[in-house]
Amino acid sequence: MEASHQASRREFIKVAGLSVGITTFARTAAARAAEQPAGRRESGDVLARLLEGNKRYVDGRSTRVARTPKDFSADAQGQAPIAAIVGCADSRVAPELIFDQGVGDLFVVRVAGNVVSGAGPIVKGSLEYAVAELGVKLIMVLGHSQCGAVKAAVAHIDAKDALPGSIGELVNLIKPAVDAAKGKPGDKLTNVIKANVERCAARLKGLDPIVSKFVDKKELKIVGAVYELSTGRVEVIA
Repeated sequence: MEASHQASRREFIKVAGLSVGITTFARTAAARAAEQPAGRRESGDVLARLLEGNKRYVDGRSTRVARTPKDFSADAQGQAPIAAIVGCADSRVAPELIFDQGVGDLFVVRVAGNVVSGAGPIVKGSLEYAVAELGVKLIMVLGHSQCGAVKAAVAHIDAKDALPGSIGELVNLIKPAVDAAKGKPGDKLTNVIKANVERCAARLKGLDPIVSKFVDKKELKIVGAVYELSTGRVEVIA
């Protein structure tokens, strides 16, 4: 009986410690965000900062410099990112590089095809955390040219062939964008990539109960953009 009591007490201490740790982390993050100038975190200013960083990247003037372990000490105390990016898992699309931002500046969620609808609690919960706990005021859905996941959706929507593993389920999440782009002039793949970004951004704007509330109160802006692999340039489209 005594051994059981001690085990229960140890378990309680572990749970209590975890709870305190999460609460402390959230408070530290909020404190770091509050220390930053208000204008620096407003959605319009943040978007401008990202696009300015992208221009530096395109022009070959990136300002990112090598860091030493000492430089990470402030980041270890908490985070206060200025924006959340929903990007593709493609190895050629790294938001911190594309926007010339440093460690701790961006809260990045990456999944093949930058999908939101049907992506489940992992993607949605991560974004809710960024908004509710970290205080980001801008979410960008970032698609890119020559996206493999979108290519697969375009190729297989008519063939109706079975894809291995969970790839088919992923591709199915993008198929509505293929339908949305039908009949539009121009390159079919480019049109579907843009339609996919627009659909994902629209889905986020109505994501209850957290994200939609901040959007309705105009405390959060959601935009869609496309990264062109051949030039490095990001274009805001939604």
